[in-house]
Amino acid sequence: MRFIHTADWHLGRLFHNVHLTDDQRFTLQGLLRLAEDRQIDAVVIAGDVFDRAVPPPEAVDLLDEIVATLALDLHIPVVMIAGNHDSAARLEYFSGLARRAGVYVVGRVGARPRPVEIAGADGVDVRFWPLAYTDPETARYELGRDDIHSHEGVIAAELEVIAPERAQGARDVLVAHAFVSGCRESESERALTVGGSGAVSASLFDGFDYVALGHLHEPQAAGPRHVRYAGSLLKYSFNEASQEKSVTVVDIDQTGALTVEEVALPIRRDVRQVRGSFAEILARPPDGTPAEAYVEVVLTDTEPVLNPLDKLRPVFPHILSIRRETAERGLSGPSVTGTGVKTRGTHDLFADFFEDVQGSPMSEPQSRELASAVNGLDRAEREVAS
Repeated sequence: MRFIHTADWHLGRLFHNVHLTDDQRFTLQGLLRLAEDRQIDAVVIAGDVFDRAVPPPEAVDLLDEIVATLALDLHIPVVMIAGNHDSAARLEYFSGLARRAGVYVVGRVGARPRPVEIAGADGVDVRFWPLAYTDPETARYELGRDDIHSHEGVIAAELEVIAPERAQGARDVLVAHAFVSGCRESESERALTVGGSGAVSASLFDGFDYVALGHLHEPQAAGPRHVRYAGSLLKYSFNEASQEKSVTVVDIDQTGALTVEEVALPIRRDVRQVRGSFAEILARPPDGTPAEAYVEVVLTDTEPVLNPLDKLRPVFPHILSIRRETAERGLSGPSVTGTGVKTRGTHDLFADFFEDVQGSPMSEPQSRELASAVNGLDRAEREVAS
């Protein structure tokens, strides 16, 4: 059996107010070519198919286009689950009809999870167990289990139901959407819960031949080699600029032995982050940053730059963000209590703030300029009061 594990397509995504549908279509057409060229037996989509619960029409049309090509034209079965960004009911709508075309969609948690049995090239079935993302509150109601209070509890309860039905010696692949403890996160992911209570242990998945996970956007193993995140379809934040996006091609033989390969898909535009002073970047653009890339510029200048976006756009036609690196520093100076604020002057408070942000104290000319501005404000206030 050879199948593609992919996840986190986030169809309908906006990236700094840019619609990514054309970018997503370009990459997904590459997935279709890969599936045909590599004689893939199944495609697994492990959640976050859409970017939001009510996706735009063009995102729905794109999913229909890609899945229809896989199932109807290439005759490749598709196993798809809902993630935390998806609407379970909307994704599962018409799933009964889709099943007849070889598209198996699971949006909601069920009291009895059922496997999808797909025959490999060797003629032996592999059983895919699709477990859609569900929050603990919904799971308590749907499963009738008052003891479920965490995401780990949700998955554990579903696996308890599966356990007696798993035949000895069968090849079993679990499909789930979860955050496994200890894995690397990215900026573009939406936290499952606040405070880390959404994490689950990789040991939950012991006994499966392969675990196809969604949610985290960086391709990675979640502990054991057979428990994997395929990662997101594209880079969805500048924090992910250094990541190499891919899908995972998995070969599993009759004994359950695995061959796992990360395969990069074609991209329409890369995502790059450029750091340096305004003058350096303008004089000598960083090598290796293609003109068609989406770019974020991080300026290291300590002084303000006038209209940097207008001046940098000829260098980077698809620049989407400019940030000042100095603005990223934490306020590491001593904390000031409410009483301390009241007893200190505006000049001193601003001087402390300046040093915390800039990492160095104000120069003498800057201090004089600040004093002049504060004195001017004081005079204006006194005139208004009088």
